[in-house]
Amino acid sequence: MTSNELEEGVLVSADSTAPMVANIRAGAQDMVMDETSVLTGMKTGPDPYDYILSALGACTVITLHMYAQRKGWPLQRAEVLLRHGRVHPKDCENCEDNVSKLTQVTKQLRLVGDLTPEQRKRLKLISTKCPVQKTLETGVSIITEMEEA
Repeated sequence: MTSNELEEGVLVSADSTAPMVANIRAGAQDMVMDETSVLTGMKTGPDPYDYILSALGACTVITLHMYAQRKGWPLQRAEVLLRHGRVHPKDCENCEDNVSKLTQVTKQLRLVGDLTPEQRKRLKLISTKCPVQKTLETGVSIITEMEEA
């Protein structure tokens, strides 16, 4: 993989010696994703869903701070606790179509600062506007291509 290709994307690899551990290269950053807890009960890194929730959470708190700063609001700290789970379509009250939404993410916001109730209400709405949330809600088209080794 060339350095230009790495700048434009994320490289993920796993070896046969540790097939449940993925090594991730995103730009100059190295990360590990670990699914060994499925087999061994041990976990040396986040699992795939932890990364999805982390991306959504990071995007959410950054979006909140950008908005609050632009408005001059006294948001000192934004936290979001994220959980995901599977729900049966008929049990999903907030799902628009009762067929395709089987994974549900819950975001619990905690906003620290001398904010008015109106500001808190607005920030709750803004928290749903981050680009990662929009991507997850609208769906993703994934194209798989094969490269010869």
